[in-house]
Amino acid sequence: MNAALPDARSPNKIWLQALAATASLHANSQRLLGDVVEEWAQKQPQAPAILSDRGSLSYEELAKAMRRYVRWAVSAGLKPGDCVALMAQNRGETLAAWLGLTRLGIVVALINCHLRGVALSHCLAAAGAKVLLLAGELAAEIDAAALENAPTLLTMEAEGAFSRALLAQKDTPIDFDGLWGAEAVARPSLSDPALLIYTSGTTGLPKAAFVSHHRVMSWSFWFCAMLDASPRDRLYDCLPLYHSVGGVVAPGAMLAAGGAVVVAEKFSASQFWADISRWDCTIFQYIGELCRYLLNAPPQPLERGHRLRCICGNGLSGEVWEAFQARFAIPRIFEFYAATEGNFSLYNVEGRVGAIGRVPGFLAHRFPLALVRFDRERGAPYRNAAGFCERVAVGEAGEAIGWIDPSRGASGRFEGYTNAQETQNKRLDHVFAPGDAWFRTGDLMRADAQGFYYFVDRIGDTFRWKGENVATSEVARVMAMVAGIAEVSVYGVEVAGADGRAGMAALVVRDGFDIGGLARALDAALPAYARPVFLRIVPQMALTDTFKQKKAALAALGFDPADSADALYVRPAGAADFQRLDALVHQAILQGLVRL
Repeated sequence: MNAALPDARSPNKIWLQALAATASLHANSQRLLGDVVEEWAQKQPQAPAILSDRGSLSYEELAKAMRRYVRWAVSAGLKPGDCVALMAQNRGETLAAWLGLTRLGIVVALINCHLRGVALSHCLAAAGAKVLLLAGELAAEIDAAALENAPTLLTMEAEGAFSRALLAQKDTPIDFDGLWGAEAVARPSLSDPALLIYTSGTTGLPKAAFVSHHRVMSWSFWFCAMLDASPRDRLYDCLPLYHSVGGVVAPGAMLAAGGAVVVAEKFSASQFWADISRWDCTIFQYIGELCRYLLNAPPQPLERGHRLRCICGNGLSGEVWEAFQARFAIPRIFEFYAATEGNFSLYNVEGRVGAIGRVPGFLAHRFPLALVRFDRERGAPYRNAAGFCERVAVGEAGEAIGWIDPSRGASGRFEGYTNAQETQNKRLDHVFAPGDAWFRTGDLMRADAQGFYYFVDRIGDTFRWKGENVATSEVARVMAMVAGIAEVSVYGVEVAGADGRAGMAALVVRDGFDIGGLARALDAALPAYARPVFLRIVPQMALTDTFKQKKAALAALGFDPADSADALYVRPAGAADFQRLDALVHQAILQGLVRL
């Protein structure tokens, strides 16, 4: 491969390149991502499409694998619109399966491979799946008999009946017009659903969000252009393939470009730079927490001996950004904001540290969003005397909402969930005018005078203490800068007899941590009401599969030292330092003898 070249494009050129890449998608409404793979298979059959320790595929091999899935589905009696659930780890075969099946018009539900029991039954029921394709390694862990209304279960094991049936299918190019013989069956178009992708489920059961072929193609070609991707590129993807970024955005951008996606089974801080070098990667798809882990890891021999020309992702906090970029010699960072079910996105192509993006004036019509005042008492956007919402001022935090306007085409739609009530819950009606509708993100943001947006908090993460609103992200930002703190998660906990929730922080600490220094740093940077009252020292942070902190579980655990072996601390009101929280102190707090 040629040496990676620095990206010298101006922000406006990046925007225009992305616009041009997606402008022509509707010229052929039946051209799907699977068809794009077929096109590259004709142009460069032996070029790598998927690289993995569990088996690599050239574009020709990927196209053949997809064709076998199409023919298998027809032989199994599946029709366009039917749903197949796919539950598998990060493998090239996982991508080949959904690319092939969706090309036929099958809706593929991407199931978290760690789900079991009630959560798994719920996800299968939400999808209405007729078939569950299950990775062979997971077969022993899934009790099919215990699943309610279980679909037909087929195991994707090497020598199993399903694999034999799949390999028996022809892998030659497909004539879709004659696929069902004399029966006329319409091919899917961009407006049809391609995937069901589930919300992460940090609280409650996951929701199945519709993702149309239009969104799959738009995501793929937009990011392909934004990254200026080409057949020379290799993108490292260690994110779960059952979520939108790891499973669609990252591989889609490379397949649109004719490049290769390197599918890692999981993230490993100790092996990361060796993998980047070994696979000769030029792009890395990140989640902010991964960058924090790498920054906190000991120096690695290859951490600067790589060819990464850019990294792309979301959730990279300001305090990590510059240190990460400098230590690991990263030429360009593309931070973005998006939600699987959302109807707008933000892109920080300028590299503004800490910002999640902005919307240039010439694209305001394509990404119509607003920040509206939030009523914390009601847990909903504020309504004035006329019943309408109000936009916040520059620099003020508000909930981000996106305009739902089907007249703008696919970019104006909110595709929603399989559950109609969940879809309605995300809609905000009569916002600025009678009859208008907007999508609720549930995220608080603020914008500066230059139009850059900054993430403030999830609405559920902000809590009230002593009559004041506390933004957990702001507290976490301050604490993360204290020496000796490797990871921090801030949340509120209920205290009997107290109004609101007291601040608590779970910490992963390393050598050099000084709890007294933490108290002084909090005093210097935060008002008294925002300083955590309780601390929990944990060996490692509990995370979802998309590296989001499980704050709900921590909050439910509270501050009772009898419930875990973690070291707990409390800082009473007016105290200069934290003190150890044992059973006697805990009882005194419950009796109101310790003022918080």
